[in-house]
Amino acid sequence: MQVEITTDRRRFLGNAVMMIAAAQLGIAGCAKAQSTGAARLPVEGDLTSLGGATTWLNSQPLTARSLRGSVVLVNFWTFSCINSIRVLPYLRAWAAKYKSHGLVVIGVQAPEFEFEKNVDNVRWAVKDRMIEYPIAIDNDLAIWQAFDNSYWPALYFVDAHGHIRHHQFGEGEYEQSEVVIQQLLAEAGIQGIGHELAKVGGAGIEAAPDWADLKSPESYVGYDRAENFASPGGEAWDKRHVYAGPSTLKLNQWALAGEWTEKKQFALLNAPNGQITYRFHARDLHLIMGPSAPGATVRFRVSIDGQPPGVAHGVDVDGQGNGTVIEQRLHQLIRQPQPIVDRQFQIEFLDPGVEAFDFTFG
Repeated sequence: MQVEITTDRRRFLGNAVMMIAAAQLGIAGCAKAQSTGAARLPVEGDLTSLGGATTWLNSQPLTARSLRGSVVLVNFWTFSCINSIRVLPYLRAWAAKYKSHGLVVIGVQAPEFEFEKNVDNVRWAVKDRMIEYPIAIDNDLAIWQAFDNSYWPALYFVDAHGHIRHHQFGEGEYEQSEVVIQQLLAEAGIQGIGHELAKVGGAGIEAAPDWADLKSPESYVGYDRAENFASPGGEAWDKRHVYAGPSTLKLNQWALAGEWTEKKQFALLNAPNGQITYRFHARDLHLIMGPSAPGATVRFRVSIDGQPPGVAHGVDVDGQGNGTVIEQRLHQLIRQPQPIVDRQFQIEFLDPGVEAFDFTFG
């Protein structure tokens, strides 16, 4: 049965302390755990079957039975989601530090967009993000449903008896999460773990967001979930249409210009020199996009307030704003230095054939 996920991936539950800017966007903050001793970790359920995975990367298929005796951390993620990406440095660090003590980290790749179901795309992302722990490909969302999960990222902490003892929805609470890992390993009789926490620092796209200056929410480009679209006349669904940008944009409004086809999940550019303009307030601006034809490339150029980004360029463009779309993935286009104020971003695609899915910020 095909399952459609409609949950906004930036809506997170949990008990994290919310920073003001994050609370406005419904994002779990990065409050530090204040644990001074062993916390009471009630049984929340049992590790369910992993048999719904369509394939596995970095491992032979794992089962709940084969994992009995190990402490297990199950992470639901999808490879183009910025929230999932920013958790990866911690998962890699924990997997490396505690593997010899019996911790098994499992990433469950649960796709949101169709291109995330392509195993070759996932395989590329796993290599690019230097992930060595097992990855279950959950294209049918069977594991997602078995856990009754609703969020990316979502972490479930399982003890050596197969009981789920803790969960974390969304970014943050990293110290608390590591303390839980240490406690579950100690409960399993593992000696010599200590209480020192892993030293983790994300770089590039994986760097922690600037919550205090984050005033732009995730914004989908496909008509199914698009908001704040400002091109005159609105969206024309599932047909070619020539759009024009408005004279001005308010904060968090965006617009298309050129000949595009607005589809449910993305906008497809049909002719060269199409543009997307977005007025935003954040340190980082990302766009999930990719070529519509496998193996194709699409050249683009970005600007900020009408000028080349210079020192405000992201990792996927140069200082003049030039870049090339090769893979279907998240691209970091802007990382601006302080001060962070409202900016007008524009990307112009010099070639047709790009699919633009989703803006995210950090």
